[in-house]
Amino acid sequence: MGEELTNDAVDAEQLAQRYRALIEHTPDGICVHEHGIVVYVNHAAVRLIGARAAAEVVGQPLTRFVDPASVPGMLRRISKLTTVGAASAPTEMLLRRLDGGTVPVETVSVLTPWHDHYAYQVVIHDLSAQRAAEEAQRRAEQHFTAVVSQLEEGVVVIARGGIVESANPAALRIFGASEHADEVVGHDIEDLPLVLLDANSKPMPVTEHPMARTLATGEPFTGYVFGVDRRDGQRRWLSGSSRLLNPGDRYSSVVSSFSDITEFRASRRQLEYQATHDSLTGLANRSLILSQLAGALAATSDDLPVTTVLFIDLDEFKSINDSLGHSTGDTVLQIVAQRLQRALRSGDQIGRLGGDEFLVLLAQAPGSTDIDAIVAGLRATLAEPIIANGHRIEVRASIGGTALALGDPRSPEEVLHDADVAMYRAKPPGQRDRYGSGPHRGMDSSHVC
Repeated sequence: MGEELTNDAVDAEQLAQRYRALIEHTPDGICVHEHGIVVYVNHAAVRLIGARAAAEVVGQPLTRFVDPASVPGMLRRISKLTTVGAASAPTEMLLRRLDGGTVPVETVSVLTPWHDHYAYQVVIHDLSAQRAAEEAQRRAEQHFTAVVSQLEEGVVVIARGGIVESANPAALRIFGASEHADEVVGHDIEDLPLVLLDANSKPMPVTEHPMARTLATGEPFTGYVFGVDRRDGQRRWLSGSSRLLNPGDRYSSVVSSFSDITEFRASRRQLEYQATHDSLTGLANRSLILSQLAGALAATSDDLPVTTVLFIDLDEFKSINDSLGHSTGDTVLQIVAQRLQRALRSGDQIGRLGGDEFLVLLAQAPGSTDIDAIVAGLRATLAEPIIANGHRIEVRASIGGTALALGDPRSPEEVLHDADVAMYRAKPPGQRDRYGSGPHRGMDSSHVC
């Protein structure tokens, strides 16, 4: 019996030693107090309070180490612990260090046996690292928000249900809603005060926008072009991208960013226009009109887009330049171009080959009589006197044509050559001699008008 008691005492002592070792080496501070006086602190608590040894803390009033603002709440929590093992809810408070500084901590108080009576054991968890991380995150979020708000690029965040969660100032400005942010943020993307357009200027349902597809599938999209018609009547063209805000979360919101490329698109179209149009008359230039002819020759349907090609040359135009100057000659060419455009049908195409030469692509197969009528009408239109720089000028034109057939084997240059030859034949004999008889003046079956 005595041996059993001895063993029990040894086991209890070993258990107590293990408990003390655990308490001394736990990373959380442990403090025991009774009647408001500290009777025990572990190494972690000593370190938290900023003391050199436990002796600087033991025997001191507990309230010395608690920020005054946290004392009333602490005393209320302790007063409610009336049974052994009762514990307070984890509570955040400020611990006061010996150097006067404070440490944010989370504490739990437990009423526990202490020697031959009861005391309060407090577990103190240091929140400094957590608070520093939270503050760093808060600063990062503030920095991110500040950066996004300064971007020229629009940024919109859309929840999975299609509700706009946020929009930066650039997005609101692009949408024409700078003064009406409440009409964008918090609203469904289908209810925004604008109309979406695809790259071809056709209205586009929201469900077909890449942003909506990212919402539905999680798949990112980049570099797509779309337009928006704003309620103020402006149309803006945007280059956008859409991706999940948190790629690892399939239920993540989507962030859509976009740049306003309206001016760039207009500039590019202007450059394209300048590359394909004659700068003097605004007509298609040689490259474009021959490209249009090539497209007609490549047609495979029974309905030919171009049936007849007319070559127009102004008679005695060189004498206008020589006697009245190139400025007057340029004015004449501009007026001729305008008259040709008015005289032709909407489906016909016209280009300036260079100098005083023009090429017309007639659409919709007219009979031969109709061609003669069209040519006669063009000649009559061009023959009307032109007033240019104070001079009254009469212009005559020679016109030749060649018909196209389905599967026509000729190249655009060959068609141009045949129409040119027909125009040469149509010139008055005197003009024909002055026009020349270069190697392209061969005989063919082109229509002479």
